[in-house]
Amino acid sequence: MSHGADPLPDALCRRHVLDLPDAPERKDPCGTGTDSAVTLFIGVATRHTAALWTRRTKTRGCEAIAMSELLVTGGQVLRPDLSVERADVLVSQDSGDIVAVDEPGALDGDDELDASDGLVIPGLVNAHTHVAMTLLRGLADDKPLDAWLQEDVWPVEAELTAEDIRAGAELGLVEMIRSGTTLLSDMYFEVEEIADAVDQAGMRAVLGFTAVTVGKDDEGARADLQESLDVARKLDGAADGRVRTTFQPHSLTTVGEGYLREFVPKALDDDLSIHLHANETRDEVTPIVDEHGQRPLAYADDVGLLDGDTYVAHGVHVDESEIDLLAETGTGVAHCPASNMKLASGMAPVQDLLDAGVTVGIGTDGAASNNDLDMFDEMRDAAMLGKVAADDASAVDAGTVVEMATANGAALLGFDSGRIEAGANADLAVIDLDAPHLTPAHDLVSHLAYAVRGSDVRHTVCDGEVLMRDRTVEVFDEQAVRERASEHAAALVERAGD
Repeated sequence: MSHGADPLPDALCRRHVLDLPDAPERKDPCGTGTDSAVTLFIGVATRHTAALWTRRTKTRGCEAIAMSELLVTGGQVLRPDLSVERADVLVSQDSGDIVAVDEPGALDGDDELDASDGLVIPGLVNAHTHVAMTLLRGLADDKPLDAWLQEDVWPVEAELTAEDIRAGAELGLVEMIRSGTTLLSDMYFEVEEIADAVDQAGMRAVLGFTAVTVGKDDEGARADLQESLDVARKLDGAADGRVRTTFQPHSLTTVGEGYLREFVPKALDDDLSIHLHANETRDEVTPIVDEHGQRPLAYADDVGLLDGDTYVAHGVHVDESEIDLLAETGTGVAHCPASNMKLASGMAPVQDLLDAGVTVGIGTDGAASNNDLDMFDEMRDAAMLGKVAADDASAVDAGTVVEMATANGAALLGFDSGRIEAGANADLAVIDLDAPHLTPAHDLVSHLAYAVRGSDVRHTVCDGEVLMRDRTVEVFDEQAVRERASEHAAALVERAGD
């Protein structure tokens, strides 16, 4: 088949081949007697040459997925340089990669998604969230962070069951799919339930068990941190490689220094990435300065947290020395503007972080402090709050915000997503531009940052598979998910009130 694309780069082929030996051994959950990560070799012909790469057989849960090539056709496409052109996008559902981007009519596929009157963009990346907290949406509002956590959130979370977390996770994933998000980074517990939900959803995720030592005896504290390590080791590579993991000490004020000094080296020895909350409020800065005589991120560096592949959530109250430290250590930041505004945590110096070379993504935080998981809302908030924080209307401009929610977020989480070009992961969303609030279309990048809503998403694709077609979610029974989540939320609140 003639695909009309440039040859796939040698680096792409090497990446797939070199990744293979590191693939974790996985049990056969479907009872087929074969490993679900069987490696095959396939050739993809282009106009100019043929490229060879490895792929994994693909399943969703225990359901085999028919392999084909999907053509997203008839729309405009956002390219990596943020230019927009009329083009078709061909993706391999075998490899989950983009095969080619070419002029309309130059490509053929086995299945098609109609992008007429639409804009094809990379799937959005939610760089920090607590997806199961959808069950707490609207439960407690209009309080500062400490009071909100101690009086409302933690007492209810103490009553959560694994079934509750699965129900909340499925609801959050449906919300993300409907609004064009294909990759998320999550911090929570009962992580196997969340991983299974991500697998069924067909999405990508970075997951981990979040450890807290305050309020626990030594045995309980150690058990929490050990579980964070064990979960990260066990689940890395789940969902046919769509799930990766992080070691997750909750924050610098909720995990004791001695525990950090003991367990962080173990995570680094296992080559685990690290994700934690840092510098979210002034109340997270002052205790560190008072106790340790240094800024929080200097303390984090001292205990080894910045020695590996680390990204922090929030990074609101960082000073110039900490920004420089983040840049020097390659530590990224997941910026959560809506949550920071709602909890009056403050304004992160996003433009200063970007100017220093820090990789900054965007996250919604949990639905209890947002109160939605719509990344288009978050992009708008990030752009506008960034201008206020910098006292500069040109700061955190539209193009920058779009990159933060796509390519930057993907880089932060370690996936080859966030861009539409041959060889990248086939994670896409199609925006329906046929709407009054998107008319006229002077600048579509501006529209993405300031005008598009999650409800404007027509199709969502991840790993080459269609998760939502014509606004109908195909991987879950949406009505059943909503009903189940409502039932679990009601029962949870009743238990917590007893």
